Parts: sequence; structure tokens; C-alpha cells
Amino acid sequence: PVLVLAGAGSGKTRVITVRIAHLLARRVPPKAVLAVTFTNKAAAEMRERVAGLVGAKRAGELTIGTFHAFCLALLREHAKALGYPKGFAICDASDQVAALKGALRELRIPEATIQPRALQMQISLAKSRMLTPELFLAQAGGGRDELIGRAWRRYEERLARSRSMDFDDLLLRAVQLLEQREEIRAGLAERYRYVMVDEYQDTNAPQYELVRKIAGGHRNLCVVGDDDQSIYGWRGAEVSHILRFKHDWPDARVVRL
Repeated sequence: PVLVLAGAGSGKTRVITVRIAHLLARRVPPKAVLAVTFTNKAAAEMRERVAGLVGAKRAGELTIGTFHAFCLALLREHAKALGYPKGFAICDASDQVAALKGALRELRIPEATIQPRALQMQISLAKSRMLTPELFLAQAGGGRDELIGRAWRRYEERLARSRSMDFDDLLLRAVQLLEQREEIRAGLAERYRYVMVDEYQDTNAPQYELVRKIAGGHRNLCVVGDDDQSIYGWRGAEVSHILRFKHDWPDARVVRL
């Protein structure tokens, strides 16, 4: 395992792209490489840089994308294992707000008490910490938190009826799939023998679990990040993941740019 620590603008993404090119030069099959990041723009830039080093054809065989895109592809392939149709719907932000408004109406909770968009953010943050409505309600001290938990539970019932997922569910259901189906997890670990993560300080709990489940056996993991900042902390990122990397992977090499 390798941890590359560096500040903004010091070439963290270049480390990953050159590492990928180096692996391919040493005859590692492109299909054995998984590189994940956080935005479509960052993923496209990474793929473009790699293509400039190894050619478009070989770059096209690599798995480079966002966590959400990777999980969506995984779930499309194995949706039946979780009881979903292969073509399950994905709720965008407006779909989520509409479903939450319906849940609040059913519970007779006025929108003046809990605004649907604020509720959406609360639920997303809780999901990024791998909470469920039941766990949230168990921790609720009554009042507003209890109303949030009840509305969240009703919202989940609506998603289940429509056989759909929201964006946070893509991560959570992927983790659930790998926990429940060992053969699928083992298959991913066998295929992706070289795992790389950009901006590791911005991983949340489900993303952290995904990385551990895929790379935990072969331990062929390289992450890059800045331990002084966490851009997405407001949406559940846990900078502690990068701070405790040596604890999680005791034989890790740490490189400071």
C-alpha cells in the first residue's frame, strides 16, 4: 500500500496517471487497473492524461471514473442480487425533493417545520455515515430529529415501492452487495489487482468501505491526497481516513511530494 501526501497543485493526479502508465509498461493488463475519483471532470482529465501517455486504445480498457459511476455499473450488473431490476431508476435531486414532500404530507408534517431540501441534505449526510432510518431514530433525542427519522423512513418506503435509488444509495447498495455476496467481492478483487484513489481525504464511509473490500486482500492500493484539507467535509467526507491510513495498512509506504 502507498500513501502519497501533497498539497494542492503539487502534482497528485500526475502521480496516478504516471503510475498507471508505468504499470502498463510492465505488462499489467489495463483491465486489472481501477482508478476512482470524485467528479466527472477529474475522471475525464485523468483518462485524457493517461491516453496521452499510453494511447487512447489502452486507456479505453482501464476502469477510470467516479465512485458513483463505478457503483452504478456494478449495480446494473448485479441488481437482481439485491432485488432490483437491472434498469432501476435513479432519483435526481428534484425527484428526491418531490418524494420527500410526499413523505411529509403523509406524516402531516408541515413544510414550515422541516423544509424538504434541508431534509434531503440531512438524509444525504446520514447516509454518507452509513446510518439507516432505524439507527437515526434510535439516536434521536426526540423533537426535530425524530420527525426527520420518520420522514426518512417514509421516503425509503417510497423508493422501495418504485424500485429506485438516490445517488447516496448507489454507494450504500454497492457496499451491501459486496457484504452479502462474497463471490462478487472476490471477483472484483481478482479483476482489479491495482486500485488507485485520487483525493483520498474526501472519501466518506461507504467509499472507504468499498476500497477496503476490493483491495483488502491483495493490498495493492495507492491513494493520493492532502491531509490538510477536505473539500467535501460538509457532505460526509472524513479526513480521518487519510490520517489513519498507516493504521489501516500498517505496511504502507508514505511519500510526501
